Amino acid sequence: MSEQLHHHNTSFNTKQFPITLICDRVNSPANIGSIFRIADSFGIEQIYFCGEDISIISKRMQRTARSTHEFVPFTQSEDITDVINQLKKEQYFIISLEITTNSIPISEYQLASPKKVALIIGEESFGVSDEALALSDQNLHINMYGKNSSMNVATATGVALYEMTKQLSNT
Repeated sequence: MSEQLHHHNTSFNTKQFPITLICDRVNSPANIGSIFRIADSFGIEQIYFCGEDISIISKRMQRTARSTHEFVPFTQSEDITDVINQLKKEQYFIISLEITTNSIPISEYQLASPKKVALIIGEESFGVSDEALALSDQNLHINMYGKNSSMNVATATGVALYEMTKQLSNT
């Protein structure tokens, strides 16, 4: 018989990947909290929250984040183009998670290791902005098999980071 494990009796190895998240106008407290948890789960370096009037810290976000916002580094910036251009100067490869005319399925894309990667995820209703797409080196999407053409931003982030960290773990 299997016994369920909990935080105090698991033995996962701590690992950090050369991946930075850029959140393009993501403003839902529940999604922000989930993104913190996902970033921690996948050993992401840092998160940038970009856009105007975005409140990162709220009671709803804190409940969802379950304290991960206290140890996942994050920065807030109004201008996403400034963040992307700075990361490009630091030799980051910029990937947007968005369905576009030239995007390819994330499951078919091979990351160039050990290059640093910045993954841009978009606002819940409108996705990644045109400005961010124009500065991206690659656009990737998640294949969808139902009638809907999109999924929740936090869920999509989890799928994308699973694929990316799986590849980086095997290199």
